[in-house]
Parts: sequence; structure tokens; C-alpha cells
Amino acid sequence: MHDPVAPTVTPVSEATVLDACSGRDLPRLGTVEQLWETDPIPEGAISERAAAAVDALALGDMPDGGSVAVGVGSRGITNLPAIVAGVVGELDARGYEPFVVPAMGSHGGATAEGQRAKLEALGVTAERVGCPIRPTMETVTVGTTPERGIDVSLDANAAAADGIVPINRVKQHTDFEGRVESGLSKMLVIGLGKQRGAKTAHEWAIDWSFRRMIPEITSLIVEEAPVVGGVALVEDQRDDTAVIEGIPPSGFLGREAELLETARELLPQLPFDDVDVLVVDRMGKDISGSGMDTNVIGRRVYGLNEPPLERPEIKRIYVRTLTEPSHGNAAALGLADFVGAELLADLDLSKTVINGLTASTPRGMRVPPPVETDRAGLVAALSTVGVTPSEELRVLRITDTMRLERVYASEALVTEARDRADLRVVTDPGPVDFDDDGSFTAPSPVDPEH
Repeated sequence: MHDPVAPTVTPVSEATVLDACSGRDLPRLGTVEQLWETDPIPEGAISERAAAAVDALALGDMPDGGSVAVGVGSRGITNLPAIVAGVVGELDARGYEPFVVPAMGSHGGATAEGQRAKLEALGVTAERVGCPIRPTMETVTVGTTPERGIDVSLDANAAAADGIVPINRVKQHTDFEGRVESGLSKMLVIGLGKQRGAKTAHEWAIDWSFRRMIPEITSLIVEEAPVVGGVALVEDQRDDTAVIEGIPPSGFLGREAELLETARELLPQLPFDDVDVLVVDRMGKDISGSGMDTNVIGRRVYGLNEPPLERPEIKRIYVRTLTEPSHGNAAALGLADFVGAELLADLDLSKTVINGLTASTPRGMRVPPPVETDRAGLVAALSTVGVTPSEELRVLRITDTMRLERVYASEALVTEARDRADLRVVTDPGPVDFDDDGSFTAPSPVDPEH
């Protein structure tokens, strides 16, 4: 009997793709800008506003010098280090002893040091935020749900503190719809539940659904654990900080539901609903829990007892790269139809599978066909959408699903944009150019540092 040999996956060569899809004309692309009116909090006022949010927390029963576990997740939240530093600084000024706990379920490879590294990649270090970071994957059971008898897990360091304060962005979730979705409540249930709690929640979500589970378990945690409130954030269409608000424990469900409606109104969307090919320059855990926001691309990793999304309709998606802060975790990679060679090289299949197992979403672990070059990726995608003439093809290229102010758009879409008051044509369509390696020569539509 032979020893098993691990298969090696290599990208399909450009020559192979071009030979199989011979004669495919490429569309011309111009630049289209979405016209948004926003009112973000000035960058210089972020820490001060975060500190002011501490006023709303229920600190009255905290002992003098009590410890406060500040929950911080793995999402790429704008101004996150400054916000955490503002909250920590105010807690310290009031005589408490704050420390940061990673509140990110199974992310970071489901290891304590992996979760510390995730925070560091987001700029949340002990030096930057002014307090220790105490990562652990150990949990304690803080209660059991009344009807289903589910043990509720909580980060052991957080549970042992005198107070718990999660900091999180409120927004639509990628896998379900409910009164509360991504935000403070979900961070209590899944983020601070660590791998054990996150796995339990996702397993039960298949039969119970998150929309019913999260409110019930949140209420239990608030009652049984030392939660003194949270700091909720909302970002605008440009991913700038629009809201920083302290919420007492009693407001975790009610006020959070109101902020979710605000977040829905401010969520950036693709400027067109019907798209033949979407090129995504990068996906990653710092962009969305699913790498690409499902509310933007109209695709869900099914299996969690949730209905499919109706809009937008995108026939093919080609994803070029994976962000560095993802540390190889390409969760929900299966939402794409083709991926680039660089993404494949950066993929850590173990971390991706751990995330998928925890989330009970095996389809998301699937690796789409990898292609050698951007030229191959675009041609492969175009060759599978039908026989539409190149001038009628509806093609978009975006930086990622968070940064959608400017996009590259094909001729048919540019023509539509000229007749819309919410869009502006920045550059007229021109040929798609590639360098000698087959990569796009044009930069990402929106500067990643915006």
C-alpha cells in the first residue's frame, strides 16, 4: 500500500484558458463614481467621542479599581485602534483596570496567539490602546437556554472580569436577516463565545435560525455575566465612522435594532443590480466575515436556514487576491467562481476549513478554479456568461465590497450611468490593458488606504 500523496493545486495557465476560450473579445472599461452625501465624525475627534460613550455604560455597581474586559473583534473597522484607545483611556481615567479580549469566535486559527495576531494586524496592540491584551480560547458556561437546554459559553477572561464592554460595528449580517444582526449582541454570543460558542451557535442556527437565537442568548448573557454595556459603531458609505454610541445592557436589543436600520441606509452597494461579471480586487476577513459582503454581491453561503438574497444578480465573480490581515483565512471563498494565483498562494486551507466548520457552511470552504493571470480570470468569467456582444456586456471591477465609491464599468453600464443623477462618469471606456505577466495595469478603482 502506497503512502498517500497530498495533491498539489496549481493555477490553470493563461495559455490553457485562452486556448479554450479563443476569440473572446474583452469589454472596454471606464470609471464611474457614486455620488454620496456623508457626515462622518472628524478623525481628530474619534478618541474623544469614544471616551464620551463610556458615560452610557452601567458602571454604578463596579467596584473601585475593578477589571473591565473590552471585547474587540477581527473586522476591519475604520478607526478601530483610536476607538479602543478612547474607551480604554476613559475607563482607566475613572480608576478601572481595562484589558482587551479578542472577541472573534474561531478566527485566528482558533488559537490564542492567532487571535492576538489578528488584533495586531488591525493595529490593536497593547502599546497603541494602552492596556494589556489577554487572549484565550478557554471558555466557561454562564447559563443554559430555557427551551433547548443549550450551554452558553463565554471567554474565560471576560467572564472573570468585573465588567464586560464589547466594541463592535452594527451592520447587516452576511448570512441572516433579523431584528439585530452584526453588532454588540452577536459579539457577545459568537465573538466572546470563542470557537466553542461559535460552533454551538452555528450548529443550532441550522434548525433554530440566528434571528431567534441571538436575542435569546444575548438576554441570557446580559443577565448572567457582568456586561456593563457596549460601544456601538456605524459606518457610512465611504466606511468612515458615522456613529459612536455607548449602550447600556438594557439597550443591546432595542437600541441596536434602531442602529441597524441606520446601517442599512448607509450600506454601500454596487451601482448596478444586473451584472455579467464582477471582478473583485481583494477579499478578506477584515472586509467581511464572508470575505465579500453577501449583501453587496447577492450571494449567501447557504445552510443556515435563511432565504436567498434576491438582488443583485451577478453571473460570475472573479476574485484576485486575499488581504494580508486575513492571515490566509479565505472564509466563504466558495462564493467566487474563479480566483487568482496570488489568492491561491496566500490561502491557508486549515484556517479556512476551521472557520467553515465552525460556521457550519461547507460550501464556503470550496476552492473555485484558480487561474494564472488576471487576463485568464477575466476571459474565463466572460466565456461562461453567454454570447452577449462585448459592447453589451455588463462588467464591473471593484476594490472590495467595502469600497464602492468608484468602480470600473463596461460601456453598457457607463451609458446607463450618464442618465442617472446618483452616478458620475469619471473616465470614458477604454481598452483593458495587462502587463507582461497578464495582470491588470490599472490600479484598484478606490485607493485601499481610503
